[in-house]
Formats: sequence, structure tokens, C-alpha cells
Amino acid sequence: MGYGIRMRVWGDFACFTRPEMKVERVSYDVITPSAARGILESIHWKPAIRWVVDKITVVKPIKFDNIRRNEVKDKMSVSASMIEKAMNEGKAIYLDSNDNRAQRATMLLKNVEYIIEAHFELTEKAGETDTVEKHYNIVLRRLRKGQCFSRPYLGCREFSANFEIVEEERKIDSHYQSTEIDLGWMLWDIDFDRNCKSIFYRPKMVNGEIEVPNLWR
Repeated sequence: MGYGIRMRVWGDFACFTRPEMKVERVSYDVITPSAARGILESIHWKPAIRWVVDKITVVKPIKFDNIRRNEVKDKMSVSASMIEKAMNEGKAIYLDSNDNRAQRATMLLKNVEYIIEAHFELTEKAGETDTVEKHYNIVLRRLRKGQCFSRPYLGCREFSANFEIVEEERKIDSHYQSTEIDLGWMLWDIDFDRNCKSIFYRPKMVNGEIEVPNLWR
């Protein structure tokens, strides 16, 4: 944990969609570890490293809001034969959003702020030049300059996230001091090496802090 990082993430809106809601989006109460990992990967990621989220602190009170927005109602299913046929005929494969548009409700979070504490581990794809010190210095430089590979977002791409590094060792003042909340079952991450298997865990928020287990081990 000597090479861990601590960063502040905030935004106007967020939606960490519950997978059991099939049609209209309903957000979890707080950010999921997989969403936090996605934010970290948007700042720095290589096949040589894997991010592990250690702790999430919920700074601001949890507030929900409802909106309606346009989404597509169909998924594009493309097979290898369809791709080959389109290439032979010189045609494009696409989904027309104008013909597949549907207005759906979304229950989202507003005015969110989190402190994410995480570290990374070297993977089997790490080469001789891939050292922990090298990648740690890259992450620090990017965070200090506000740089990212792609714009991080809070659950949905339209809800962009602001971020900054937290370098000073200080206690974060959470809205949920002296409270303990059982957040129920929540998506931890998706194992893409095992047919995209969803992994769930049951977090508890104690004094605004959520200790995230490392279930990869």
C-alpha cells in the first residue's frame, strides 16, 4: 500500500445503474467499485497494471432526482456472417437512433462527491520495464496536472466527473459521521475472463467510509 493514491471525485449528476432494473435506470445509493475503477483507468491504464479500489468515502449527502431522457430501445446484434456479407456488399452496419428512440425515466444521484483510495498491482502482462515506481509516478503526474486518457464519468458518459489528487494526510469530513448504513447487495465488478460474470458484495458504510474487499484474490 506504499504506492496507493487518494483522489477526490465529484460531479453534478451520477447514475450507477442497478442491473436488476431492466427497462428504466435506477442508481445505487453510492458509487460502485467498478465505476471507481473505471475513473482510475481513464486517468492511467496499461495491460501491465490492474487497479484495486481499497476504500470509498461518501462526502456529501445521498440525494436522488428523477429525469426523463431519450435512449435507444434496441440492441444491435451482429454476427460474423452479417459482417462478412456487409463487407462483400460494401454496406455499413449501424443502428438508427431516430427509428429506435424511446423516452425513459432515470432515478439518479445529484451533487455527489467521493474520496477514492486505491492502489494498482502488476499483472502477468508486465514487461521488464514495467515497474511499480514507473507507473506510480505517471499516475501522480497525471493527477497533479488534471490529465486523463479519456474523460472520466460517473456511471453514464453524459455525467462527467471532476477529479483531483488528495496528497495531504487529513481526515475527510463526511456527512455521515457517527452512522452505520447497510447498503445492501451491490455490484463489485465484472470478471471479463469468466464470460463477463457479475460479482456482488454487501458493503456497509461506517462513518461515511466503505471498506472495499479485494475479491480478485
